[in-house]
Amino acid sequence: MRHGPDIARMAALIGDPARANILGALMGGMALTSSELALEAGITPQTVASHLAKLADSGLVKARPQGRHRYWDLADDEVARLLEGIMGLAGHLGATRTRPGPRDPQLRKARICYDHLAGEFGVKLHDAAISVGALRVGQNGLLPGEKADAFFGSLGIRCEDLVQGRRIFCRECLDWSMRRSHLAGALGAACLSRILALGWARREVKSRAIIFTPDGEQRFLALFDGADAR
Repeated sequence: MRHGPDIARMAALIGDPARANILGALMGGMALTSSELALEAGITPQTVASHLAKLADSGLVKARPQGRHRYWDLADDEVARLLEGIMGLAGHLGATRTRPGPRDPQLRKARICYDHLAGEFGVKLHDAAISVGALRVGQNGLLPGEKADAFFGSLGIRCEDLVQGRRIFCRECLDWSMRRSHLAGALGAACLSRILALGWARREVKSRAIIFTPDGEQRFLALFDGADAR
């Protein structure tokens, strides 16, 4: 391609194994130091500095100075959407990496995907919202349906407030482990934020896993048990 965006250069930046691991680590939604990213990528601190410089120069990541430390994060939601799309496609085509260990079942059950809930529980939330009419398909994503206030109101979320925000209200994100969609956008982020704020679940330290308490899991699943009655 001689004209237009240089997709080859962007693909080469993301496709490098070390940089892919760095970006994957930042998909957990937490800003990380270069030392933490070096551990995630399996490279030396000296090498990670070079990779971060390339990613920053290309607008994929940004630095956040905080006191004596410098934290790194994805540049914006657009970068997260790009990575979500690549991860979803890789999962759909079977290009996945097996990482054995006790955390794998929990990651498949519930995990954070940038700033929203993914895994089995994320897909359950998506499917229930569609089936009861809390969400409907719009031209540029999902929009509030007739039952939006009743369904999401049980989480303390006002969809009207999110629709008026700058961020896209809601869109579908292909879940790499379930091969089906979960909720992203402002609504997806609000749902996860409320689940954590209500104490239904917590984020596992140094992992993308979202751990539900027994009571929190019961309350979360109760959203779907009573969905048909709304």
